[in-house]
Amino acid sequence: MKAIRVHEFGGPEVMKLEEVPDLTAGPGQVVVSVQAVGVNPVDSYIRTGTYYLKPPLPYTPGMDAAGTVEAVGEGVESVEVGERVYVGGTLRGAYAAQALCDAAQVHHLPERVSSAQGAGVNVPYATAYRALYNRAHGQPGETILVHGASGGVGIAAVQMARAGGLTVIGTAGTEKGLKLVLEQGAHHVVDHRKEGYAEEIMALTKGRGVNVILEMLANVNLARDLTLLALRGRVVVIGNRGSIEINPRATMQRDLSILGLTLLNATKEELVSIHAALVAGLESGTLNPVVGREMPLADAPLAHGAVMEPGAYGKVILIP
Repeated sequence: MKAIRVHEFGGPEVMKLEEVPDLTAGPGQVVVSVQAVGVNPVDSYIRTGTYYLKPPLPYTPGMDAAGTVEAVGEGVESVEVGERVYVGGTLRGAYAAQALCDAAQVHHLPERVSSAQGAGVNVPYATAYRALYNRAHGQPGETILVHGASGGVGIAAVQMARAGGLTVIGTAGTEKGLKLVLEQGAHHVVDHRKEGYAEEIMALTKGRGVNVILEMLANVNLARDLTLLALRGRVVVIGNRGSIEINPRATMQRDLSILGLTLLNATKEELVSIHAALVAGLESGTLNPVVGREMPLADAPLAHGAVMEPGAYGKVILIP
């Protein structure tokens, strides 16, 4: 089969399309015939070798894919051969024509959801769910600011929060992105590249501030986020690309909480709960992944550049 392989850490150019042996399913394992692969910023961080998670070389990147079950190992009863699925992590990487998974990593993909959309479920939607409910404990009636709402995690959070009864404010940096965020369910949209956007957000809350912020670029926004939170507000740091100086007194004055998050820290019990909720949302139509761009698997280096560009718009998907 064809697979992207990384033999040394470095820039996007270290990813090479190679021919590798087909995969076989051991006990408790599933082989998925991959029809679409989701590209996430974390894939790029891992590829550089500077991320805290450093896989042994050589390796195949990727955690997200969708397709059909090709083979199941002994003891697997949760899925059947031929079933449409998305994967929430793999044992050997996702940038390939096949993915080997533990049975617990494979989840039903409803017929109404395309394979390209299914490849955009795991990291974005599970991250958004964990941020909103497991970390921030968002409640119906609260107001949430999704800061950077036009990317994969942002869109997931907007859809989820709207369905959960929160008032949703989403930010984006382009007219196209703002339109998308509004279409996905935000009650209000704000251009975070315009001077005075913070005042606009405070005006939308009548000066009270927001209860929850999901932050995709903390090294730029965290200090300002603390001025936008209401009493006992929570900001969840989902994305960050550097350091920032904040005044801790801002947290003291209103009992604010800064909460870190990575999906890789989720417990097995959390993941079972999260994916049960995601499958239900996909089935009911409250969750609808947005595909921004599809590219051939061989273009993985270009996809890693695209996923890190500002002005995110939906998911970048690779097609084997």
